[in-house]
Amino acid sequence: MNTSTGLSATDLLDHMFAVEMRFLQQDDADLDLLATAFHRGVMVHEPASLPYAGDWRGLDGVGRLFKTMRDTWSELAVEGLQAAQSGDTVHMSCRLRLTARRSGTTLSQPFAEVLRFEDGLLIEGMPFYFDTAAIRFALD
Repeated sequence: MNTSTGLSATDLLDHMFAVEMRFLQQDDADLDLLATAFHRGVMVHEPASLPYAGDWRGLDGVGRLFKTMRDTWSELAVEGLQAAQSGDTVHMSCRLRLTARRSGTTLSQPFAEVLRFEDGLLIEGMPFYFDTAAIRFALD
């Protein structure tokens, strides 16, 4: 259980991913929507080898990250989600299915992420992609 809200890892992740997917389907940046699942001081650390590399800070930064991901992928799906929780930290794993917008190449691979929540909102995310070289290849 999340120590500040009593929410389970599944509750936190289901809500966060639902908000992320709704945001990805919008043309306009609705930061108020993001604020329902992401802390205003959120930080997401993406690997240097991906086209959306770097540290994405705040709701505006995460909004830009999601727009970049939407421009990169025509499909992004999370399958077989599993999670473990210790206090405000959630460790999740799944299969990530991605379809490159430009090439149409689809790939599916294991994915993991360490997520830290505060008051039920994501404050820090650190994703671990199984094979960033395969991701880059799909995009070229």
